[in-house]
Formats: sequence, C-alpha cells, structure tokens
Amino acid sequence: MPIVAQSTETTDWVSRFADEVIEESERRAPGKPVVVASGLSPSGPIHLGNLREVMTPHLVADEIRRRGHEVRHLISWDDYDRYRKVPSGVPGTDASWAEHIGRPLTAVPAPQGSPHPNWAEHFKAAMVEALAEMGVEFDGISQTAQYTSGVYREQILHAMKHRGDIDAILDEYRTKKAPAKKQQSQKPVDEAELEAAEGSGAAAEDDGTGSAGYFPYKPYCGDCGKDLTTVTAYDDDTTELTYTCTECAFSETVRLSEFNRGKLVWKVDWPMRWAYEGVVFEPSGVDHSSPGSSFQVGGRIVGGIFGGKQPIGPMYAFVGISGMAKMSSSKGGVPTPGDALKIMEPQLLRWLYARRRPNQSFKIAFDQEIQRLYDEWDKLEGKVADGTALPGDVAAHARAVGTAAGELPQTPRPMAYRTLASVADITAGAEDQTLRILSELDPADPITSLDEVRPRLDRAEAWINTQVPADQRTVVRAEADTDLLKSLDDQGRASLRLLLDGLDTHWSLDGLTHLVYGVPKVQAGFPADAGPKELPAEIKVAQRTFFALLYHLLVGRDTGPRLPTLLLAVGQERVRKLLGE
Repeated sequence: MPIVAQSTETTDWVSRFADEVIEESERRAPGKPVVVASGLSPSGPIHLGNLREVMTPHLVADEIRRRGHEVRHLISWDDYDRYRKVPSGVPGTDASWAEHIGRPLTAVPAPQGSPHPNWAEHFKAAMVEALAEMGVEFDGISQTAQYTSGVYREQILHAMKHRGDIDAILDEYRTKKAPAKKQQSQKPVDEAELEAAEGSGAAAEDDGTGSAGYFPYKPYCGDCGKDLTTVTAYDDDTTELTYTCTECAFSETVRLSEFNRGKLVWKVDWPMRWAYEGVVFEPSGVDHSSPGSSFQVGGRIVGGIFGGKQPIGPMYAFVGISGMAKMSSSKGGVPTPGDALKIMEPQLLRWLYARRRPNQSFKIAFDQEIQRLYDEWDKLEGKVADGTALPGDVAAHARAVGTAAGELPQTPRPMAYRTLASVADITAGAEDQTLRILSELDPADPITSLDEVRPRLDRAEAWINTQVPADQRTVVRAEADTDLLKSLDDQGRASLRLLLDGLDTHWSLDGLTHLVYGVPKVQAGFPADAGPKELPAEIKVAQRTFFALLYHLLVGRDTGPRLPTLLLAVGQERVRKLLGE
C-alpha cells in the first residue's frame, strides 16, 4: 500500500531539497520529469561511503514522487573507466590481473569463480542487489554501452571542435595552487586522473594535453586495448584522428565520426552528461570543494561548451565504520551495503542515511554499537506509534520504512536486537532451542514460529557469526563449578537461594529481570521493586558482585549476555544444576 505523501510543512533536509529541485526543474524543463543523478565506478567493491552518493538523490527523488511528480533517478555506471590497479584482498584475483591495467573495466575478466561476464558487472551486481533490497528505484546507464554504441558521438565531436575553449577553461585552474592539505574522498574519482596524479608516466592523462596540443578525448588502443594513448593529430573537417599507444607502439588513423572505442576525459565527460541527461540534482563528495575540482571545473564547461547547466546539490560528508571484524571485511577493504544488510534490516540502514543531513558525517556500526542503534530505532518506532516523535524524526522514520511505492518488508514481531543476538549466541543457531527460548520471553503472548521474528533474527545471528570473535562467544558450562560453589560465604549462598526460589514464579524476560535485580535489594533489607532513588549507592556494587558470580557459575566469565536472557536460554533445569541446587 503506497505511503501517504509527507506534508510540505515537514522541515527535514529531504523536504527542503525536494522543494528546491522541483522549483529548479520547472525553471529549466517545465512539464518534463525531474532528473536526479548518481555516479558509481565499479572498479572494486562499492562501499558504504559510495552509498551516500546514491541515497542522497534517492531520498530526494522519493519525496518528489510522494508529491505526485514524475522523477528519474539516474545511476551512471562508470564502467568504461580504465582499470587502474588490482584492488588488494579481492578473492579470485592475483598478480596476473595487472596485465589488464589501462583497459576498460568491462574488458577485464571478472574475479575467478564469478558468474558475471567481466570485472565491472561483478561489482555492479552486488550493488544492484543491495539497492533492490533497500527499495531504491533507479535507471542504470552503462557508460560502456553509451560510448561504444555512439550515443555521445555528437557531443564528442563538439568537444573536439571546441578543444581550445575547453583547454582555456582548464588552464585557469592549472595555474592555481593546490590546497595545503589534500582532502580525502569517498566519491569514485576518474581513474585516468588518479593514474596521472600518481605519476605513472602515461601521456597527459589528467586533461588530454600532449605535444600536439590539447585533446579532450582518449582512445582505447586498437591492439592492446589500453588507454595509454596519445592523440597526435586531428582534423575538424574530416574528423580524422591519429593516435599512438605508448604501451605497444601501435598507431592508427580513424574517423572519429565513426569511431566508438574511446571516451572523453573525466573533467569534460561529467559536464557533458549533465547537459545530455538534463540533470537537475546531483550530490558530490567533499573533495569537490577544492579549486580545480571536477565539479567546479565542470560547472564552467557544462555551460560554456555544452549549453547546459550545472546540477544543484550538496557536498556530502564521510561515512565511517565502527568495528568491522577482519573475518568478514569486504575483500580486505571497506564494507559494502551488502555487508551491512547481512547484519541489519534495510530500514535501519536507510534510516542512518535519512536522519543525517548530507554534510553531517556518521558511522555505521559493525561492533556492539549496533545493539544501541537498534535500541534507538525501536524507541523511535514506539514514539512514532504513540504520536510523541518530533516532526523531523517522523519524516526520517517514514523514509526509512518505505518509499513512495510502499513499505519495505518488515519483521512481524521486532524483538530487541540485543536479545535476539544473545539467544543466537547461546544456541549457536539451533532453531528448536531458539524457538523454546523466544517463546518463554513473554508467556502471556508467546511466539509460535521463528518466522514471527525474521528477518531481524537472521540479521542478529549473522552479526554473532561474522562480527563477534570466537573468544567472545558465550559457552555455557557443562558442569557446575563445585570449587566456586564451595568457596562462597553465607551471603553468596543466600543470594543464590533467593534466585533459585524465585525462578518458578518469575520465568519470563520481565520476571527474571525483576528477580536478578531484586535479589541484592532484598538481601540489603529493601523491597525488590525499590527504585534507584530509594537505594544507597552500595546496592549497585552488590548487584555487580552478584551478576559477576552468576556469570562465572553459568559461563565461566565475568560478563556475558544480559542475565535474564541468559537464564532463559540455559533453561530452568540446567540453571538449577549449575547454581548448585
């Protein structure tokens, strides 16, 4: 069922950008679909930093759809970029892949064992799957398909004809001093620009300048297939272009009006696409704020050369990662959206991007922090349900749980993530034991099938299996620790007795929570339900001592999963045995 459009009075960042984009689109192309865009380079795993390049325009586009406007979200796959280097840690690759450096990404074999036809398709597929799971609707454009089919021929010939004007614009920025400190980037940078910056010896790959002058076009060699080429001559009338390959010494003369094996250099290619597609909104990384950046230069070229306008859009900040375990890190690098979706539901991942303005950095948790994030999310869900959430939080929640097309699939009974993780930890995934424990959490309304707590249960189990080191996993004792039991003083034995006597009548999550926290209170002469303000500070010390004793007797450590969940997981009969009854 479609989600009701959000009120235009909502003051969240998405609504404000939607207002601006709709107004700008009507000014530029009245009556036509609104066009927003993202660009991704499938040169390796597309990570969670790159996802902001997609989620920012997606959320704006979705808000525009909710208001009844037609909108296109373009994702340009820069799969005709050069293969720059072999990424470290990618399974199914080795040093032999270095022979493909300089070829288009779509001309490089996929990693060994991949079902996909080439390198680019291998990494695109993982991103496409993740975006589908997150409900991101887009129109994908392969730049390989665009260039090799001649779609941009008119634009290429136009750029070559006006190469002097382009060179003059670029020259204004070539003389500017570089920033004192190079800014980091999470936006894929043009591979040729990177290669030039690294001083590979390739001929003038940054902007296409060679001994014969400036040319904004880079052919791929007809022999070795690489872009280590230099244009040595070009005739505007006949469109005859001559190039030489510095890799294999191959040279040929072609008619550019019929030739489709090459591309515009990045600082010309990007603004050309803005004009060709009529892009109104596209975000850019913080690296594009520097003088001479692709976005800044592109703003000059799109209007001065191609007669278009630069998109509006924010510069977005970095996305950090909290505690990604080495055992599951994406191919030795930064984790991908697919990695995140293994341990969290799409709604939570969408919410992390929706609740922060693009210029605000944030972290995605792969460590224990994910439990706190889920607690925060569940608390928000409760506030939205009872009408106490703030308007901005309501808007972010609505954008997280679904799109203009409808709500995303969700867990029917979303139990606390930390509880599900604890149960998955203790049971090692045994479904019969998991169902027994979860059914006892709320005896008044027990679950009858694990499907009621899926997919959240599956995510919590994946988190335990991939992000929690083996030495931190919970292993319940097989036999009672008789030495520890014998060493207890009278107070220690009395505390265990109080707990054991209350198990029958408190065997539920809430009941056991009340019981384990209440034992030290009762021993100190206070009611079990006494609040913190009624108790002396010594009670907290007594509670910690009691909890540590229970953990040692049950799992042989000072700490572990929350004790009420742990007791339910172990089972009453085994608890009594391990506590010495």
